[in-house]
This record gives sequence, structure tokens and C-alpha cells, in this order.
Amino acid sequence: MNLHEYQGKELLSSFGVRIQRGIVAQSAKAAVDAAKQLTAETGTGWHVIKAQVHAGGRGKGGGVKLAKNLQEVEEIAGNIIGMNLVTPQTSAEGKKVHQVLVAEDVYYPGDNEPEEYYMSVLLNRGTGKNMIMYSTEGGMDIETVAEETPHLIFTEEVDPALGLLGFQARRVAFNLGLSGTAFKEMTKFVSALYTAYVKSDASLFEINPVLKTSDDKIMAVDSKVTLDDNALYRHRDLAEMRDLREENPIEVEAGALGLNYVDLDGNVGCMVNGAGLAMATMDLIKQAGGEPANFLDVGGTADAARVEAAFKIILKDPAVKAILINIFGGIVRCDRVAQGVIDAYKNMGNITVPIIVRLQGTNADIAKDLIDNSGLDVLSATEFQEAADKVQAVLS
Repeated sequence: MNLHEYQGKELLSSFGVRIQRGIVAQSAKAAVDAAKQLTAETGTGWHVIKAQVHAGGRGKGGGVKLAKNLQEVEEIAGNIIGMNLVTPQTSAEGKKVHQVLVAEDVYYPGDNEPEEYYMSVLLNRGTGKNMIMYSTEGGMDIETVAEETPHLIFTEEVDPALGLLGFQARRVAFNLGLSGTAFKEMTKFVSALYTAYVKSDASLFEINPVLKTSDDKIMAVDSKVTLDDNALYRHRDLAEMRDLREENPIEVEAGALGLNYVDLDGNVGCMVNGAGLAMATMDLIKQAGGEPANFLDVGGTADAARVEAAFKIILKDPAVKAILINIFGGIVRCDRVAQGVIDAYKNMGNITVPIIVRLQGTNADIAKDLIDNSGLDVLSATEFQEAADKVQAVLS
């Protein structure tokens, strides 16, 4: 589950991470009120207006702008709220902006020049350890840094059983070239950031940039936070931060029905039981000359109601030109699945795309007879290659 920047900062602040303070607003007028309140609380004269969407690269799309007075705050917020923000991480249609974060200006003059760093905490699946990735090249796309100047990216692996040790936090500060007050501030920042990552059951914390201010304070100017969905039952307060407007509406609907669904860009809908078989089915579709339109795991209970719900979800995608149902009957009996497909087809009555059904496992022969004798426009298959050939035939 992704969080908005302002939500991520609230979470970080609760664990003692210094943040760029801000107030979220849903209208231009509310943005002006937020700016006035922020000035009273922090003394900031300028304000940064940031679009709140689940996508990176907001500045490149015109979603982050500096306002030097209240008139500019109102004008900029009014232009950003309601726009479809297109960034390198969105589709061509972009994402609609429903709210902005009015933040304090932290690039104020002082004894030293402000400096920006990149920092993230995530799991290194290869080693089974958490990893702090950081760089002196803050404010840039980390992918570009990794490609052009990989020697400027550092990593610090943390054993989950031991936690982040003091010398590791100090090594991060040292590798970033810090000293004095800034060095001490960075060690505190890193320790608090790692604690926030672990305690919130996150799968990613990304801060870009981490800022060293002109008076040597270390703070998070941005935040990208992804929480582990499987751990949300332990964090009901965090689960309430979910913004369904930012998610694919079909995936949200499928989730509410108990279906594991991921929307893709292809033309062949998949209905499968089991994640491994679903991945193999997607490969099968590609080998047959098609492209999978979705990942859909109906689970072990593939009854008529569940199959009908899956049909409706798949057919919401206008790009779907065929549907491949691939079920292995281990726990569930194939004849029950076949009857479920038949019942669902008859109940819907308006399925206009070809359907290929491959049922293998318990009572597969009975299931094939049910499909073949149903009188419906449904093609049955028993072997993987046979199913692939039939997908290829209907696409051509």
C-alpha cells in the first residue's frame, strides 16, 4: 500500500525523523489558509506547493512549484488541484490531483550551502537482510545515478536480528562526507528512519532528497512510503490512510471480491487458480502470440459465483479479445469448475469474446464433457499446447 508524501512524512515524524513541515489542502483557498498557518508556526516566507499523487517525478510534470507570496500560493494551488499530472511514472493520461501539500521553504540562507542526498530502506531479497541505499546525488533519479555514476551509490546491509548498529549509522554519515553537527544529525536521522521502516512493516522508505540545511539540520524533504499489505492487520491506523482514488479501480473492485487481480496491457484475459500456474499461463499466452491482459488468481474456491465475478472483472477491460481459463483441480474438482463456468456464462448471457477452458486434475474428463456438451461457445482443452494453439487460433 502506497502513502502520499504528507502521510509518509507524518509517519516519519512520529518516529523522530525531522521533516519539512507542511499542511495538506484540497482547494486553493485552503492552500492559502495553510500557508498563513505555516508562516505563523515556522516563520517561512515562501511556500512549496506539491501535488499529492502516488507517482514520482512530480516536479518534471509541473506538480511541484515554489510560491513567493500568498497570491502565488492561491494561483499555483488552483492550477495544480484538478489537473491530470503526467510524470515519467504515470500513464499518458496521468493522475488527477485531488490535493496539494503546502510546505515550508527549507532552502534558507545560512553559514553553509544546503546539500541534497538520496536515501532509501528496503529488503535485499538476495541476502535476506534489510538494506540502506544512499548517495550524495540527491534530487536525481537513482536509476540515472546507478547507470552513469554507480560508484556514488553506497549500501549498508542490516541484519534484522541485530538491527541497525551505531557504527553503521556513523558509516552512512561518513560516506556522505559529513562532519560536526551535520554528522551527528545524520546518524540520528538514519537510526530513526530505519526504526520507522521496521516498526511500520514497510517494504520501502525512499527519501529523495534528504536535505542538509544551511544550519546543518538533516531532514526529509520528500517521502515515498510503501507498506506491506500483509502486515496491515497490525496497523489499522495506517490502513486507514489508503487512498483508493490513486489505485486502479478494477483492481480495487477485484480485491473487494477476494480475487487476486493485477491489470496488464495485453489482449488475452487469464483466469487461473494458483499464482505459479497463473505465471505459467501468462507465458503460454505470449508463446501463442498474444499478450496477457491481467493476472487473476481465483484461488481454490472456483465456484459459479466466483467464476462469474472473475468474468465480469476481466470483461471490464475493452482490450480483451479472448479469455483463457486454466484450472488445475487438486483441491477443487474440475467438474465443479466446469459447471461454474457454464452457469456463469448463462447468467451473464452477453459474453462476446472467445473462451478457452483448460481443466486438468480431478475429474478433468467429466469436466471436458460438460464443456463440450454445454452448447455454449466455449472451447475446451486438456494439454498446455492445445490451449496455446486455440488461443492463437482465436486471435488470428
